[in-house]
Amino acid sequence: MAEYLVRVADERGHMAQHVEAGYSEAEVRERFVQQGYLVYWVKPRGMFAGGEFRLSSGRKIKQSTFLIFNQQFLTLIRAGLPILQSLELLIKRQKEGHLRGLLENVRDRVRSGELLSTAFEAQGVFPKIYTTTLLAGEKSGNMEEVLSRYIAFQRMALTFKKKLAVSLVYPSLLVTVVFFMVIFLVTYVVPQFAKLFENLNAQLPAITVFMLAVGTHAQQYAPYLAIAVVITIAGLWRWKNTDTGAESIDRAILWMPMLGQIWLKYQVANLSRMLSTLLAGGLPLVPALETAGASMSSRRILNGIAAAAIRVREGQSLAKSFEEQKMFPELSVEMIEVGESTGALPAMLNSVAEFYEEDVQTALGAAMALIEPVILIVMAVFVGGVLISLYMPIFTLGSGGAIH
Repeated sequence: MAEYLVRVADERGHMAQHVEAGYSEAEVRERFVQQGYLVYWVKPRGMFAGGEFRLSSGRKIKQSTFLIFNQQFLTLIRAGLPILQSLELLIKRQKEGHLRGLLENVRDRVRSGELLSTAFEAQGVFPKIYTTTLLAGEKSGNMEEVLSRYIAFQRMALTFKKKLAVSLVYPSLLVTVVFFMVIFLVTYVVPQFAKLFENLNAQLPAITVFMLAVGTHAQQYAPYLAIAVVITIAGLWRWKNTDTGAESIDRAILWMPMLGQIWLKYQVANLSRMLSTLLAGGLPLVPALETAGASMSSRRILNGIAAAAIRVREGQSLAKSFEEQKMFPELSVEMIEVGESTGALPAMLNSVAEFYEEDVQTALGAAMALIEPVILIVMAVFVGGVLISLYMPIFTLGSGGAIH
């Protein structure tokens, strides 16, 4: 049995977090649901969780590989093949060993009488939105349509992520190069100049003395600094997995100029796309909210959706519930309100997703256009300052300066 972190709320809305042992996320979730709790999320205890050093046992499936599998799966189902036979064919053709092993387990569970959605959920690595979509297809008897909608969602999400990744390649490469160049200059080049000036017994400018002291100490304490950095990262990683840490990190990200709004709009676009897919597949609004919320990477958004789900369960409209959280953009709330009043909420959520995806790409392009020259300027100032401080005494000596 594995251990899971479970966040729940009771009938009064009081939230709590537990560590529970169980065979799968689905089994642990079902246990709390039967006890009358509203389950926000169930997550395996990962590295540094609960004060113990653990390695996560579940390997993630590549999104592109999973997309190809679902496209092939849908094609076989549309051709009239039974689910078991479709799985058999896909297992034989699957080259990725980890996914093939998971599919074999799914096939065996389906063969023993389990629902397809339950069999996939028991693996613990497939997205919650996927297993919920399969469940909606099984209940409605229209697996082809709901699977087709999920594939369309997955394809759009993958395309959007690729565009974002392409936008971030150059700035990331630039920052990486600057980082390693600074380390090289401070820990190697500066100490070499320190040895040179020590032999020359030259009177050094104050800026040169300061830079040499920084380089010498950096080289001397580099191993201790590296250990401190590793410990700090480990501590931050553990703190990030707590509610307080995740909320604080989200708050810091959202506070950042430009990037904070881009991050919020990206989360809203993802949420809207997921909700639209789940609602169009026939899932009721509250379960769709809970499923989409559990897939959010932002803890503030996740907690906000969970609180909104409670209000919707009590009879309040989705737009009003989102507005009360005071974290969703006003335009998105207004568009959702129009969708609710016209009875076309899935279509309106899809429009919200398209609007904010385009907005994120435009804003990210503008931000990168501003950030790239700033990085270059900072790099030029720092490197130029280091070089000037190191070569200034040599220029003095070359022009006949005094040596003491």
